[in-house]
Amino acid sequence: MFVKDIRIDTEGLAETDSYVNDLPFIRFLEGDCIHLTSPVTFFVGENGSGKSTLIEAIAVSAGLNPEGGSKNFRFSTRSSHSDLHRFLRLSRPAGKKWSDSYFLRAESFFNVATNIEELDKGPTYNDWDIIDTYGGKSLHEQSHGESFFALMKNRFRGNGLYILDEPEAALSPARQIAMLHIMRDLVKEGSQFIISTHSPILTAYPGAQIYEFRETGLSETAWERTDNYILMKRFLSSPEFFLDEH
Repeated sequence: MFVKDIRIDTEGLAETDSYVNDLPFIRFLEGDCIHLTSPVTFFVGENGSGKSTLIEAIAVSAGLNPEGGSKNFRFSTRSSHSDLHRFLRLSRPAGKKWSDSYFLRAESFFNVATNIEELDKGPTYNDWDIIDTYGGKSLHEQSHGESFFALMKNRFRGNGLYILDEPEAALSPARQIAMLHIMRDLVKEGSQFIISTHSPILTAYPGAQIYEFRETGLSETAWERTDNYILMKRFLSSPEFFLDEH
């Protein structure tokens, strides 16, 4: 565990006119702190609930680029991240430091792939290209799902802090299950994951901690009690009900 607590200065944030103040997880946050107790933590909730805003602020606080990538990526195509990171602090155990880190942001991964190609065209001080660490094949020459999977399979090295925003966006159910196997192996190698997701498959990771973002605020819950799990289970058991009645 590289990150044990996520502390938010809600008083300082309240002095700004940021839209973040209106998000329920900020308004009802108890003790101004989110405690992490597992190497795998999931944030789940409806669109607009603030989970991606929080995951982005965590990534920036960890020294990662707001649009995605490792700590060495510093490109910017359009600055759209909130200022929440200025009021957020990651509490780390003494002497504990990750040797690898990455922020996967589904909506801007195309920009990361483009930046990799641009950097590899420029001067290099190594005998290898950046794309080699992603499997050696241009991410633009793969499907969206294949490029996501190439990133997790080849680039994540272990003993790392991996912050993922909706990684299931381009992954089939079979690839999501395969991703769970990759996560398990990386956790065994000392890694920690903090993930924002809508996927009931990913949140099935054994022993994961799940925080659900609701109108009443942020609460820790079990996999079977998440809204996404309940809705998907009901839909799969009776899709005609949802199609006929909703």
